Amino acid sequence: MRLNYRPLIALLIVFLALPAARLDAAATAKTEAELRSLREKIDRITQQVSRDALERDRLSGSLKAAELSVGQARAELTRASRDYADRSARRAGLALERQQQQQSLLNQRAALAAQLRVAYMIGREEPLKLLLNQQDPLHSGRLFTYYGYFGRARAGQISEIQTQVQRLDALDVALGQQQTELASIKAAQQQQLQQFERARNDRQQVLASLTAAALTREQSLARLKSQQADLEGLLQQLNRSLKSVAPPDNATAFGRSRGALSWPVAGEVTARFGDHRASGVKWEGVVIATERDAPVKAVAAGRVVYADWLPGLGLLAIVDHGEGYLSLYGHNDRLLKAVGEPVQAGEPIAAAGDTGGRAAPELYFEIRRGGRPVDPAPWFRTRSPSP
Repeated sequence: MRLNYRPLIALLIVFLALPAARLDAAATAKTEAELRSLREKIDRITQQVSRDALERDRLSGSLKAAELSVGQARAELTRASRDYADRSARRAGLALERQQQQQSLLNQRAALAAQLRVAYMIGREEPLKLLLNQQDPLHSGRLFTYYGYFGRARAGQISEIQTQVQRLDALDVALGQQQTELASIKAAQQQQLQQFERARNDRQQVLASLTAAALTREQSLARLKSQQADLEGLLQQLNRSLKSVAPPDNATAFGRSRGALSWPVAGEVTARFGDHRASGVKWEGVVIATERDAPVKAVAAGRVVYADWLPGLGLLAIVDHGEGYLSLYGHNDRLLKAVGEPVQAGEPIAAAGDTGGRAAPELYFEIRRGGRPVDPAPWFRTRSPSP
């Protein structure tokens, strides 16, 4: 008697797979717990750094509030403008459709007139008279056929005309509704524009106060050093927190990406790593002049570990790539990713702007390893980020 071992083998596989499944579930739960813990730590760090920096510099607090208001007002204005453009396109489409329907109605009426003329040319014999006149049965049969054909054609033309008129009435109603909505959106757009202008004026006043508060070289240098110290303190705390969690799931060997990265934004480099920024202060990254709202892209896969406003850098995003590598993206107009979110290489994480008190839109970019800044230039495939 030959035993069938297949059911036993299948059962054994199931039992062996159960511990692995439990381990995967446990590992997933552990990772999620670590990420929650990391987010809580980063939230505390963000609040502490922001509070300390703003307490030391009242004007930075005013600048933060003004720039966040500008960013929000600009986003609302952009949204209203986009909505207005969509509604305008919809109205233009309806107007074109109405014009086509109007032309179709004219064509249908012309066709009906032609049918009536043909019927008149056939003759005025009524069907009853044709029925009684049997002198030429073939002629009578043809006339009956023609009468039937043109009668049905005229009925079809009349029905089509009625349908076209109903369509035109419906389009007129839709056009009126779109016009009303456009007027409402336009009013909201004007209101958003006024809010944006007020926020922008507030920002200009704060920038003027900052300029007045740093009239001397010593005052300006002290401000720069204070802002640099804020960034260093933030990065040190982030590095300590990141040591307690697993690296990002999507992290690759960032260290082997040297010479293979794409620039985070298109533009022109206006300051390079090591250039003198002020007496005793050097640039620890690169500054790229760019267009407002230009997409700022992650240079490699990783996880966002900071997304907030910081004195000197404005809206700042920091991405952890594993192996102790961080990339920094400053002066953004909007941040598109929150702390803890994974990002892929080339994925937009922000929109370029001028926050942090810059005079024009630009991106400040750094690469850090173990908390120390490294020259980003050798990491890119091309020498320039020009589009």
